[in-house]
Amino acid sequence: MLYIGCDHAALELKLEMLESLKGRGVDFVDLGTHTGERIDYTDFAVAVCRRVQGEPGAMGILFCGTGIGMSMAANKHAGIRAAVCTDTYSARMTRAHNDCNVLCLGARVVGAGLCEDIIATFLNTAYEGGRHQARVDAMAAIEAQRLQD
Repeated sequence: MLYIGCDHAALELKLEMLESLKGRGVDFVDLGTHTGERIDYTDFAVAVCRRVQGEPGAMGILFCGTGIGMSMAANKHAGIRAAVCTDTYSARMTRAHNDCNVLCLGARVVGAGLCEDIIATFLNTAYEGGRHQARVDAMAAIEAQRLQD
């Protein structure tokens, strides 16, 4: 399943992307925000990441003004590998090489057309595993050590 969240700064872009995803037949759950009222992005990072954590194979997309705040909040969650992407190459590589499971996008950084392409690339790229698995395992080990400290 694909879980999606945003803050107030990215509501319009998120709504455009939801329509695009519907048109392509992608199943998703929109966890909010649903209004333009000021809201803390961290609340939606938590909501999306908890769902991704609890469901093997689930992925998330988070939108905020730059994507940076969402990625920082998302990466505080065990098992989450979130990346801000502003181009399709980065979206492809973060999936293929890092097994990224949460894509973060900035509404003040990318327009709707590019955003749609980034999302499609992210969702359609498989993790390659192989030689990349050692680095993904190393990230998990760093995370495990941090949790023990």
